[in-house]
Amino acid sequence: MESDERPGSTLSAEESWTVLQRNQHGRLAVSVMGDPDIYPINFLAHDKRLLFRTNPGTKLAELTVNNRVAFEVDEIDAGEARSVVVKGVARVIDAQSEVDKVDQLPLKPWIPTRKYTYVEVVPTSIHGRYFEFGEEPDRY
Repeated sequence: MESDERPGSTLSAEESWTVLQRNQHGRLAVSVMGDPDIYPINFLAHDKRLLFRTNPGTKLAELTVNNRVAFEVDEIDAGEARSVVVKGVARVIDAQSEVDKVDQLPLKPWIPTRKYTYVEVVPTSIHGRYFEFGEEPDRY
């Protein structure tokens, strides 16, 4: 039986990184004791890792309790979309030499606030999908 389902196609790891590099906003998912949270963040994909800045608070506390995180970004254009999910390990960048290097990158806060804590996510997996938009097929 032929199906009219078009679930999308898988992006390669390189195609997924290209999507990440073209975007600056995504969602970070963390979970502590089985209680998940999702945070909108601005980020930078650099050297096969994700970087973002934050302040002390719930997000930072949660990712230091459980450093296993997921990150998702969607890229939507006229007629098509791409979605990339990264699973990885987060860590606060605290060595001054590393902070100095990251501080030179174009990673600025999304809102007018000072964010002095840098976090990197080193991926353990990356998965991307490509979708073409269209009308729902007829039932019969």
